[in-house]
Amino acid sequence: MPRGQLRIYLGAAPGVGKTFAALEEAHRRAERGTDVVVGFVETHGRPATAGLVGDLEVVRRRPIEYRGSAFEEFDVDAVIARAPAVALVDELAHTNVPGSRNDKRWQDIDELLDAGIDVISTVNVQHLESLNDVVAQITGVPQRETVPDEVVRRADQVELADITPEALRRRMVHGNVYPPEKVDAALSNYFRVGNLTALREIALLWLADKVEDQLEQYREDQHITATWESKERVVVALSGGDEGDTLIRRAARIAARSGGADLKAVYVASGDGLTSARSARNLARQRNLVEDLGGSYHQVVGDSISEALLEFAQGVNATQLVLGASRRGRFAQMLSRGVGVTTTAQSGKIDVHLVSHERVATVKRTRSGRGVIDSGRRRLGLILALVGIPALVAALEPFHEELSLTTIILIVLTAVMGLTLTGGMWPALLAALIGFFLLNYFFTEPYYHFKVNDQEQFIALVIFVALALGGASVVNVSAARARLAARASAEAQTLATLAGNVLRGGNRLADLLEQLRETFALDSVTLLERTEPGAGPAERHDAKVWRAVACAGEACGSPGAAENDVPINDDLALALRGHTLRAADRRIAQAFAMHAAAALEQERLERQAAAVQRLTDTDKMRTALLAAVSHDLRTPLASVRVAVTSLRSTGELFTPAERAELLESAELSLTRLTGLVDNLLDMSRLQAGVLGANPVPIALDEAVPIALDEIGEAAADVRLDVAPDLPEVAADPGLLQRILVNVIANALRFSPEGRPPRVTAGARGPVVELRVVDRGPGVPDEDRETMFTPFQRLGDRDNTTGVGLGLALSRGLAEAMGGSLNPEATPGGGLTMVLALPRTGAELEEKA
Repeated sequence: MPRGQLRIYLGAAPGVGKTFAALEEAHRRAERGTDVVVGFVETHGRPATAGLVGDLEVVRRRPIEYRGSAFEEFDVDAVIARAPAVALVDELAHTNVPGSRNDKRWQDIDELLDAGIDVISTVNVQHLESLNDVVAQITGVPQRETVPDEVVRRADQVELADITPEALRRRMVHGNVYPPEKVDAALSNYFRVGNLTALREIALLWLADKVEDQLEQYREDQHITATWESKERVVVALSGGDEGDTLIRRAARIAARSGGADLKAVYVASGDGLTSARSARNLARQRNLVEDLGGSYHQVVGDSISEALLEFAQGVNATQLVLGASRRGRFAQMLSRGVGVTTTAQSGKIDVHLVSHERVATVKRTRSGRGVIDSGRRRLGLILALVGIPALVAALEPFHEELSLTTIILIVLTAVMGLTLTGGMWPALLAALIGFFLLNYFFTEPYYHFKVNDQEQFIALVIFVALALGGASVVNVSAARARLAARASAEAQTLATLAGNVLRGGNRLADLLEQLRETFALDSVTLLERTEPGAGPAERHDAKVWRAVACAGEACGSPGAAENDVPINDDLALALRGHTLRAADRRIAQAFAMHAAAALEQERLERQAAAVQRLTDTDKMRTALLAAVSHDLRTPLASVRVAVTSLRSTGELFTPAERAELLESAELSLTRLTGLVDNLLDMSRLQAGVLGANPVPIALDEAVPIALDEIGEAAADVRLDVAPDLPEVAADPGLLQRILVNVIANALRFSPEGRPPRVTAGARGPVVELRVVDRGPGVPDEDRETMFTPFQRLGDRDNTTGVGLGLALSRGLAEAMGGSLNPEATPGGGLTMVLALPRTGAELEEKA
C-alpha cells in the first residue's frame, strides 16, 4: 500500500487562518468527489471556523480520563477503520493526554500515512523544534509543545497561511481570534507588531529553506548546471592580500541584505604568476573570518583566474560575485584587461561587484605579467614587429644624413628590446630580421639596395641582430623562470592550506579528498586499498583486488579506471577522475596522497584505541564488580552459613518455629544470592556480546500480570492499564520477565505510600511502548543516563537492595531483543520508564 501524502498549513502565529485554510481545502476536495473526513479540528470557539466544518463528516473523538478529568483526543483507530481518502487532523504539534496510544499527534498522523490515508494538518512556526528557543526569546513566551523539523520537512506540501501583522491585529480587535476579554492583553504582549513581524519573517525563511532543498534536489535529478537565481548566493574572490578582510565583510553585508544569502569565499591558486602577493597567513586569517560570518571557504587551482572563478561560481549556482578593485597601474591595464574586467565580461547572469579598498592606492605596483608571455601579448608583439618597426624606420629615414648608422641602430635596437618585453622571443626575432633588412635598405651604401659595401656597417648590422636575439633569449628564460616560481608559489599555498586542514582536525580523510577534488576541479577522488583475495590457487594470491576506502564524489573501482592514478605504496593508491593532470599538478596530488595515507592510518589507530578503551572499560567494570559485590555476595552467604551451622550444631535446642525461621532465612539468602549471580552472569554476557535472545510473539496483557505475581504482595496495588487488543510484541519471554520485574520493583521502591505505580501500554508505529509510571521523587535530567551505569544507585546507600545492576541489565536485555528502555519525567513529578519493543507485525514485515 503506498504511503499517504501530508499537506501542512504553516502559520506564523495563532489566528492567521491555518485551520480555516485547511477546512477550505477539505471542502474543495470533497466537492471533487474525494472521500474526506474531519479527524480532529480545534476551533478555539471561533464561530467562523466552526461554521466552516459544515457538512463534512466528523469522526468521533476518543474520551480519556486523566487525573480525575475527562478529555477528548483524536481517535486514530476510528479514522483507520473508516479508511477515508483524506483526513483533516488539526494541530500537528499537539501533545496527547497521558494514556493515549502516542505521545504526540504527529505520531498519530504518521500511522494514518502508513495506512495510505492522505492528511491535511496545521502547525505554527513557534512549535518547530529548531525555532522554539528563538521564538521564546522574541516573544518571551516559551512553547512546551514542539514537533521535530524533520516531520514538517518530510511533508509532501507545505503552504504558508500568511497575513500581515496589522491585518491579524484587526482580526483580533473584531473578536475573530480570542474572546473580547482577552484581546487587550494579547495585543499588548504576544501580538505586538514587532513580534508578529519577526515571526512572519522566521516562517518565510524556514519555508524558503524547504523550497530550496526541493529545488536543489530537482536540479540534481535533472542534471541542471546553469545558474538559477532562485536564492542569492554570494561568492567572494580572495587573492591572499590584506584587502581580503574588507572584501569578506562587504560580501557578508551583501549576503545579509539579500535575506540571509549563502556566503562562499574562494581562493584561486594560479600557475600564471598573478598571485605572488598572496600570503598563507592572510588566507588562514580570512578563512576563520569567513567561517565566523557563517560562510564557507574553498580553494581551486586554475591557469586563468577569471575562468576558475566563474567555473566555481556557476558550480555553486552563485548569483553575485565580489572582487577587489585592480591594484595594477594604468599602463598594465592597457596591456591586459585584468581579472575584474575579464570576469565581468564573461559573467553572464552572475552580478559582479568590484569593491574598492584602501590598499588600491597604497599597495606597491607590480607588473601584471611578471614575465609571463601569454597568447594575447604574443599577438600584440607580432603586430608591433610587422607595423611598428617599419614605421620607426620610415620616421628615421629623413634623418639618415644627420644621424650616424650607429645611432640609428641603437634607436631601432631599443624599440626591438621594448617589443621583446611585450611579445617575447618570436616577435623579437621577427622584429630583428625586419630591422636588419630595413636598415640595410635605407641606411647603408648603396642606399635603397639590399647590399652592404662597407664591412664595418655589415658588422654593425650583425651585432644589432645578435643583441636583439640575445635580449629576446634572456626575456624568454626569465619568463620561464617566472612561470616556475609562480607555479611553486601556488603549490606552496595549496600545501599550506592542506597542512592547515590536517591540523584543524575533523573528518580529516574525507576533508582531504574533498579538498583535492576542489583544488583540481575533478569529478571524483577515491582512496583505494589493495586487499588479498581469499584462499585459492597460488597464482591468484598475487592478484590485486582493490576496494574503495574513502571517496569524494562517485567511487572508482580501480586505479586503471580513472584518468589519473597516484600510487602511495604497494597497497594504497588514489584514483582521480575528471581530466588528466599535468605533471606539475601530480606533485601536489602526491602530497595529498601521502597525507591521505597518514589520515587513514590515524583513523585506524583511533579505532584501535577505541577498542582498547572498550577493553579498559570492561576491566574497570570488573574492578567495580569486585568492589561492589564484596559485601553483597558475602552478606547472603554469611546468613546461610550462620543458619546452617546453627541447625547442625545446636538444632535440638530450637523450637520448630525457630527452626522454620532459620530455614526461611537461609532460603531467602540463597534466593537473593542466586539472583545476584544471575544478574552478574547476564551482565557479563551483555558486555561480551554473547547473550542470546529468542524472540517469540508475546501479549503484554498476559506478560505483565505474571511479572506482578513474581514480585509478590508488594505489587498488589499496582494499577494495570494494558488493553487486551494491543498488538503482540516480539520478545524473549524469560528476558522480558526479568525486565518487567526489575523496572516495576524499582518503581515500587520509590513510590510514596498511597500512590502506587501505574503500568500502561500503547502501540506507536512499528513498536509497542509499555510505560511504568511512578509518583516518586523522580530523577534530575543530568542523572538519568547515570541510572543505567552498572553498580550505581544514585545515592541509595541501602546495600541490601543489590549491586545496582537492575536498570543497566534491563536496558541491555531490551536492546538484545531489538527494543529500548528509556526514562522520562512523569507529568506532575516522578519517573516513567518506557520499554519499547518491536511489534510482531513489524518484525515479520522487516524479515519479508
